[in-house]
Amino acid sequence: MADQLRFVIIGSGNIANTYVEALRKLPEARLVGIVSRSGKRPSKLGEATGVEVRAGLREITAPFDAVIVATPNGLHHEGIEEAAALGRHVLTEKPLEISLKAADRSIAACRKAGVSLGVSFQRRMSPDNAAVKALLAAGKLRRIYAADLSVKFFRDQAYYDSAPYRGGWKIDGGGPFMQQACHQLDLYLWFFGKPRAVKSFTATLAHRMEAEDHGAVVLRHEGGMIGSIVASTVAKPGFPPRFEIHGEAGSFVMENDLITRWMVDGVENPSHAPAAAIHSGAGAAGAVVSDTAGHEAIIMDFIRAVGEHRPPAVTGEDARLTTELILQIYQAARK
Repeated sequence: MADQLRFVIIGSGNIANTYVEALRKLPEARLVGIVSRSGKRPSKLGEATGVEVRAGLREITAPFDAVIVATPNGLHHEGIEEAAALGRHVLTEKPLEISLKAADRSIAACRKAGVSLGVSFQRRMSPDNAAVKALLAAGKLRRIYAADLSVKFFRDQAYYDSAPYRGGWKIDGGGPFMQQACHQLDLYLWFFGKPRAVKSFTATLAHRMEAEDHGAVVLRHEGGMIGSIVASTVAKPGFPPRFEIHGEAGSFVMENDLITRWMVDGVENPSHAPAAAIHSGAGAAGAVVSDTAGHEAIIMDFIRAVGEHRPPAVTGEDARLTTELILQIYQAARK
């Protein structure tokens, strides 16, 4: 691999700005192009020279090694498949896709082309999340009885009015379960695996939109663990994502990827950051991501994965499980 991995970002909206900022902070990465159907430049790009802005990926003239797909959810497969056809590695914004058919097409395209496919579920890179995962995998927390996840965010009507696809089924793929709580659902599956039963209720309570703006799920796992998940964009003013986990060895609480309470017998608190670091939570009250640390970490892992010829931290197959669970939640709610 060259000294730098050269990237093209497909998309020019809010999340593209996050990737522009993250790439700028990484000496191992270089942004050489933006694909924007409208010709719009991401605002964070400013007047930077040496970065092409083109209407299509095949119009980029600068050499590049990888793409970052930052388009709306239901369009991810288009960018992934086009990049794979050109033999370029792919890191896509979450979720991988909004249907299993599109997810499978994306995975197959990258496998056939022999290129890496990574997904930006960057919360896995949080030191506290990684520490909890390691303790669970080693059985240090013994039997887990219950896991309660709360993702209570707020979005005003202007957010859903800002683009015709927002809050719809065709492109967004749903409301807060698919869009805002997707990261935490990935963590839930990473920690506890797939449930064997899902019961859910969803509703559209406070917004003019097609999909849900609030919902609750109960999940039953092999071994008896019962989980619960609430996902919302009606919880004004917006709250940090919260995990409460209870088991044979005790209980602990996480807020915004940090352990805030640790009451586990015989196991030292593995937290890497003080509780004072807790803030409102990325995305709790708005769609703009101001802290790019998580994106920097997932991009760096992706760069290393390409150079070391290993899978990235979150593979297409990993991310497919999250889409599968979200679709199960929606199907259960329709019943």
